[in-house]
Amino acid sequence: TNRTNVSLYFFQLYVTDTKTRRGARKGSTSSSSSSSSSAAPDPLSSMLDGTDPLSMFAAASASETPRKEKEDDAVGPDFESWSAKRGEILARFTTTEKLSINLCMGSDRGKTCVWMFLDICLCVKGSQRELLNLSQQDYANRIEELNQSLKEAWASDQKVKALKIVIQCSKLLSDTSVIQFYPSKFVLITDILDTFGRLVYDRIWTMCSDPRPLPDSFTVEDVNDTAKETCLNWFYKIASIRELLPRLYVEAAILKCNRFLNKSGIQDTLPRLTSMIRGIGDPLVAAYARAYLCRVGMEVAPHLKDSLNRNFFDLLGTFRQISGESVQNQLVMQRVEVPEYLTLYSPAINWILQCIAYRAPEPLLTEMMERCKTLGNNALLLNSVMRAFRPEFVAARATDFICMIKDCDEAGFPKHLLFGSLGRSLACADPPESERLTILNEAWKVITKVRSPRDYISCAEIWVEFTCRHFTKREVNTVLADIIKHMTPDRAFEDAYTQLQSVIRKILTYFHDFSVLFSMERFLPFLDMFQKDSVRVEVCRSIMEVFIKHQVEPTRDPVILNAMLHICKTMHDSVNALTLEDEKRSLALLIIGFIRMVSFGRDFEQQLSFCVEARATFCNLEPVLVQLIHTVNQLSMETRRVMRGNHSRKTAAFVRACAAYSFITIPSLSSIFSRLSLCLLSAQVALANQCLSQADAFFKAAVSILPEVPRSISVEGKLRSSESFLLDFINNFLATLLVVPDHPEHGVLYLVRGLLNMVQDYTWEDNSDAKVRVYISALPLLAAMSQETYIYSIPKVDSNETLYGGDPKFLSEINKLCETLIGQILDHLKVLGRDENTRRQGALAFSLFGVLVSHGDLRNNKLSQLTVNLWNLSHKHGYCDTRISVRTLEHIKHQAQQPDMAHLTDTVQRLALQTRT
Repeated sequence: TNRTNVSLYFFQLYVTDTKTRRGARKGSTSSSSSSSSSAAPDPLSSMLDGTDPLSMFAAASASETPRKEKEDDAVGPDFESWSAKRGEILARFTTTEKLSINLCMGSDRGKTCVWMFLDICLCVKGSQRELLNLSQQDYANRIEELNQSLKEAWASDQKVKALKIVIQCSKLLSDTSVIQFYPSKFVLITDILDTFGRLVYDRIWTMCSDPRPLPDSFTVEDVNDTAKETCLNWFYKIASIRELLPRLYVEAAILKCNRFLNKSGIQDTLPRLTSMIRGIGDPLVAAYARAYLCRVGMEVAPHLKDSLNRNFFDLLGTFRQISGESVQNQLVMQRVEVPEYLTLYSPAINWILQCIAYRAPEPLLTEMMERCKTLGNNALLLNSVMRAFRPEFVAARATDFICMIKDCDEAGFPKHLLFGSLGRSLACADPPESERLTILNEAWKVITKVRSPRDYISCAEIWVEFTCRHFTKREVNTVLADIIKHMTPDRAFEDAYTQLQSVIRKILTYFHDFSVLFSMERFLPFLDMFQKDSVRVEVCRSIMEVFIKHQVEPTRDPVILNAMLHICKTMHDSVNALTLEDEKRSLALLIIGFIRMVSFGRDFEQQLSFCVEARATFCNLEPVLVQLIHTVNQLSMETRRVMRGNHSRKTAAFVRACAAYSFITIPSLSSIFSRLSLCLLSAQVALANQCLSQADAFFKAAVSILPEVPRSISVEGKLRSSESFLLDFINNFLATLLVVPDHPEHGVLYLVRGLLNMVQDYTWEDNSDAKVRVYISALPLLAAMSQETYIYSIPKVDSNETLYGGDPKFLSEINKLCETLIGQILDHLKVLGRDENTRRQGALAFSLFGVLVSHGDLRNNKLSQLTVNLWNLSHKHGYCDTRISVRTLEHIKHQAQQPDMAHLTDTVQRLALQTRT
């Protein structure tokens, strides 16, 4: 048959040329077969320029004609790569139609190299495998499996099988039976081609890396004979592929390998491949073939602009085919409208124009605009031109583009898409100021007439940024009103949350004055369109983040407060039993940021009213309640400072109201240490404001809470002992009790006794010294209470120093309590001694020694002797730090030199340091 004759011709040529090259290996590396020049003409390729591809390769190998080329640097980071567009194309061009994969894969088992080569050319009967009724995802999975099979075949040295996979996958690009999916199919198939191209190039590169690696800027002279021969064989095999489309794609995939053969290989190959594409009948298939050729061309030779231009002008010449009978019949059969069909060209045309426009001078845009006019303002082309060239070039000609858009045929390509592309450029660059209002009006006249909500919002969302960037709240409010008008009917907004969120983000980017933002009548109604809980919360979160970042001064603006309370309430109400702790914490921080920015100045009652409302609104977020209690306590102190000496009765009533707020709110907190710390803080604030009864109530509340403290608590997701936290709180409590006057109805030191009784009854951890450490901490407090003048006090609050005035009965009560505590401590030391816990015993003994030396009256011989005994006990087993002991002795000796401390001299003489042996 004719097909067999053609393939045998290719095979004979391959064998003959191989023999010739083997005989010439000892000679020049550039020698090649002469048989190709006398071979019969190739009926598949001679239509191009009269020369078959094999002969062209042989000729290219035989004579390398150096050609001077001005090579620019490779494309920079400002060039948007194909990989960045890949995901967008896959997501945009989808289908619910069933897809198929028809492969022609012959089995390699039992076949010689000759017959495997013929399989490539002929696709032998019986080797076809067809996968039918595939979903889009199934199709993508199968293509990925083929990609993996390609890699596995290559890794197992089955190069022919790898080539067969690439050829058969390339053939799939001629199938337009599900035309809406074609751009995505192109992306998936060209991934395989890219993989093949890398594998071949890396293989040849490796062959050149012995004995040393090939430099990146290598020349043909650096390539050895074996690598050249292998490279040439790959081009021969590809040139023997029967069908045009796979031959074109596979050769384009290894275009970079021309670097191994001759200096001008890429420059010579690109025009030839460009001419080959003219033989593709389907304009859509041809457009994407050109896009792929331009893509590999930009990767290997971005300086060769002529090839890009030729591909683009050839593409323009195919536009007349769209209105031809073949394409129109295909669209009718697949029930695809012309506007939808034209959008299928967008990725290909956009890519080609992006390559052409990359770092192109501004006059090139003018030339392109003229070509668009020559073609009757072809909307598809005009759209791609606006997207390809630099935004500042487009913005400077915005008015001209609008005139061209008006002249476009609405039926072929919707004008709102053209305005969308123009809007993207104007969002990045500014048109002349005098033209901006006209541009907005002309654009919105078209946008507002779009009936499809999906098409409308996709375009309106783009122009929102231009409006926010150059106009005031009046124009933005008008745009929001129009969006609400279009998206509310039939709840169309439910399918456009992504675009609506983008509108909000763009407004927040340009409007940081929230009094202006919330004064827009349509802003809050616009927010009401976000009725899906997760989306609504996300929008509210974005508003809060911008508010916290840009609201510098505290505010009392009722417009802002009402709107922000509404937004914060929306976030708060989203919290439920399933909400993660991190999410709760994040929302709480945003609400707290808002609360901190609210200030009514000296209108303290209004501030307290706000806190009351906020407590009711945010009752499910504990960190917010804690912040509100802190805010009210600060408000109470600020009131006393500002209103000092004025309206004392009214001020006292307000301060008591603040205390009542805290007293009511604290019990609602679940964190027990938050309750304890806030009770103590609120008590201290009440004392500072001379509200003794309120302070007393907070102290009692704190004491009553202490027995509820668990032995372990969760800290950053991990269980930890609560003992250290509890000891810190009790020490702070004891320090505060010095200035707290006794209640006349509860006896002497009733709060101190109540706290110590709680410590006595609390269930401490096993083998814990915490209780005794509290007792040791209480001794300095009792010593300070026995002084005639306390070391610190609160203005206008009479402490026990004033109430008792050094009364002997009061001092006697203090001494009795001290004796009881010391007795408890000594008993514990004995128990530790019996249990041989000498390290703990020594540490506690030294702590008690330090307290007695600092706060005890060592003129009392009994107390002095106890101090010496504690010193000896702490050093008995050698666990005490010698450096601390030395510094302690030096300090006591220094104190003994004071006029009223001479009695310490005798004590110091009895304190001896034990040496370690």
